[in-house]
Amino acid sequence: ARDGGFLYASNFSVGVNILFSLNRHLARLMAAHPEYRVGITEVHHTGKLDAPSGTALTLAGQILAEMPRVEGWVEGETDDPKSIGIVSERRDPFPGLHRIGYRSATDEIEIVHNAHSREGFALGAVLAAEYIARRKGVFGMSDVLGIG
Repeated sequence: ARDGGFLYASNFSVGVNILFSLNRHLARLMAAHPEYRVGITEVHHTGKLDAPSGTALTLAGQILAEMPRVEGWVEGETDDPKSIGIVSERRDPFPGLHRIGYRSATDEIEIVHNAHSREGFALGAVLAAEYIARRKGVFGMSDVLGIG
């Protein structure tokens, strides 16, 4: 194991990992604007047992790391400016949707990843396998995709 490579990702989808990068950047920008409340919505098929999804929890963790005024997350919508409300919906057929929204009295900003099929997850896993095949060390999907 010392001479090998290890690649960890909470989600192997190329699009979701780009969303992760956008999410961190947007949270940094929004940190200085307390008039905006942040929330996350995630929608998956009814066979998905975890709620909120691991991807939603990763998104929330990124926001918490970038926005000191937000202290935690709660399930469902919330009016608490110190909490991220995470709404989880389960319906069929639905490969997966994640929406991060910032709302104020005057406007809202949203970023969304909507998976049309499971193929994007498989593609990302293949890219990750090809990337790690001849490397040593610990890596993530941001390394595979060359994004921050």
